[in-house]
Amino acid sequence: MPTANYRPLLRTPGAAAFFLPASLGRVGVAMTGLSLVWLVHSRTGSFLAAGLVSAAFAVAEALGAPQLARLADRFGQTRILPPALLAHALAVAVLACLVAAGACDVLLALGGALAGASVPQLGAMSATRWAALLRPGRAAELPTAFALESVSNAVAYLVGPALVSALAAAGHPVAGTVLAVSLSVAGGLLLAAQRGSAPAPAARSAPHSRSRSLLRGDVFVLMGLNLAIGVYFGAMQVSVTAFVVEHRAPGAAAPIFAVSNCSGLLAGWLYGLRRWRAAPAVHLLIATGALTLGTWLLLTAVSPFGLGWVAVLTGATIPPLLTLLSQLTESAVHPSVLTQAFSWLGSASAAGSAGAAAVSGWAIDALGSRGGFAVTAAAATAMTLQSLAGLRLLHPPTGRSTRTQPAPQARWRSRTRNSSR
Repeated sequence: MPTANYRPLLRTPGAAAFFLPASLGRVGVAMTGLSLVWLVHSRTGSFLAAGLVSAAFAVAEALGAPQLARLADRFGQTRILPPALLAHALAVAVLACLVAAGACDVLLALGGALAGASVPQLGAMSATRWAALLRPGRAAELPTAFALESVSNAVAYLVGPALVSALAAAGHPVAGTVLAVSLSVAGGLLLAAQRGSAPAPAARSAPHSRSRSLLRGDVFVLMGLNLAIGVYFGAMQVSVTAFVVEHRAPGAAAPIFAVSNCSGLLAGWLYGLRRWRAAPAVHLLIATGALTLGTWLLLTAVSPFGLGWVAVLTGATIPPLLTLLSQLTESAVHPSVLTQAFSWLGSASAAGSAGAAAVSGWAIDALGSRGGFAVTAAAATAMTLQSLAGLRLLHPPTGRSTRTQPAPQARWRSRTRNSSR
């Protein structure tokens, strides 16, 4: 089986110059939501107010992200990012002022919504740049690039919340918010400055056509998969917390999440070091099956130690899954709507996570922690069934691996040239 390597990928002209700033900014994005919770609670003393702001932030981000991505696809990342970053910084500043002024909960929630709607979509933009950079002659390296993106995202959501919590615990919640916005804006501006690797704006390409629509069967399958993985994330966090509280070991939650995240980082890194011969759709079915097995094993855990071992298995499947979903998305849609596609999938995951928090809470109240784990198992099972049902939709027409197929975007360009003659 051929091996891959991250070094040649990052040595590609322009690659490190956009990937590193995007990774830096992604840490800030991962910090922002939690930093606002700590900020609001520290000033108001109310978890209700903090929860309202957090919910408004999450819903607005889920709805606003695809619209911001659409503008980036249409007019170019370098034109859209600077004003979007300025709007995000101003929105967070307005929210901080409202908190300091003791504004009512409605105004605080509105401020949270403004901050969420303007969150820069650095992950989607970075993934789109990888596709534009490698698609012409190095499409076989795209899985490795998306694996690198997955690892970067995992690191951001491991480091960012921990940093915010440490600052808040030390009595500096405002510093956490300032640091989050500073990292997001700095990373975004550095990314916008890399014009050479930015995809060409869709406004300069051929007129809009039905081929660019995201209302397609394969895209719906991918959105369903992301919705289900969001349900898994949301239910898993609540269920693990409930489990350790039931077993009178609340301090075990942090180590369990840590070993799960670390196993995922290692698995994602190793997955990207191979160029797999089987089609990504087949790998997706295998990965979702492994996740389903792991989530059903969660129901058998009788101690925090045993739960930690199962969490290693479930955590190890996530980065490869995210890599595969990115790879399948890139191969499914027109390049002029790729950032939108990535953002819509992220919104689906966020919606699933938000809904799962409420559903799993109800299940835990009724059945204990195993009720919450049943929700995670149901979500993973749904992913497996969707992967199986969508196998033909997501599989290349000839039945060969996508890495052996001509890049879809090259076919779009060929059709455009032919139609213009």
